[in-house]
Amino acid sequence: MTAPATPLRLGTRRSALAKAQSGLIADAVRELTGRPVELVEITTYGDVSREHLAQIGGTGVFVSALREALLGGEIDFAVHSLKDLPTAEPEGLTLAAIPRREDPRDALIARDGLTFEQLPPGARIGTGSPRRAAQLNAWARSFGLDVETVPIRGNVGTRIGYVRSGELDAVVLAAAGLIRLGRIGEATGLLDADHVLPAPGQGALAVECAAADAETTALLAGLDDPHTRAAVIAERSLLAALEAGCSAPVGALADLLGDGQVVTEMRLRGVVGTTDGSTLVQLSTTGPVPASPDKAADLGRELATEMLAKGAAGLMGERAL
Repeated sequence: MTAPATPLRLGTRRSALAKAQSGLIADAVRELTGRPVELVEITTYGDVSREHLAQIGGTGVFVSALREALLGGEIDFAVHSLKDLPTAEPEGLTLAAIPRREDPRDALIARDGLTFEQLPPGARIGTGSPRRAAQLNAWARSFGLDVETVPIRGNVGTRIGYVRSGELDAVVLAAAGLIRLGRIGEATGLLDADHVLPAPGQGALAVECAAADAETTALLAGLDDPHTRAAVIAERSLLAALEAGCSAPVGALADLLGDGQVVTEMRLRGVVGTTDGSTLVQLSTTGPVPASPDKAADLGRELATEMLAKGAAGLMGERAL
């Protein structure tokens, strides 16, 4: 009788969203490989700190403990929200798969079913993201609405609770997280990327393992979506070239364009702004679908160079740490 296969150990943060995301990947790995997968819950600094992300560095605070567990052999692979990953390549680890991306947009959850344009003057909008604050304030200003963006922390339920209790008029969250938690029906509007560009990599997941673990790397490669990988490489390359971390007000989105059958072009949009929304540098560029990760990265660097020439450097309050 054949002995049962040793379970693959998947490291995950303890939050409901992290476990939901890791559960989706665990199911995909089981289906792809036939191997059993067990979740190993790990607490990160970002989970226990009550400080705002900009104060504790933002970039990497949710991933370092998972990476240490990988390097220490405590887990076989880890799942991250890709937007939380620092842009620098970690020594000894490899990004084995970037599965197909969920909706990258931001979602509004407002009282009384209101959309963003319907919010009353002086509306208090909760967000932990300088990027969102910058664009929400700029958008509101464009049609004469005065809003107040309020910094908040906490899991999805906690943030929505601020609206349900009446403490805030609205909160803005990633649509992908709401979808994965089965709570997208609570959104009162999805924010079009023409008004609010998402964080680089938003909506995508990163599946990481030890670079020396060739077997696990090969197993996970089947989850990779090349179009998603090309898009997020372009977005993260722009972020890296701007020398900004996730605590800086930078948005980026790469769209793959075509005739419905064949993808022919990539459009990359980027924005940097002051958190009060008074000044934005927003540019875009279009190029052929990248034939390699290096080409995708080139597109991001090219757009970053244009944005820096337009004054983007002076608008970023927090540099990568």
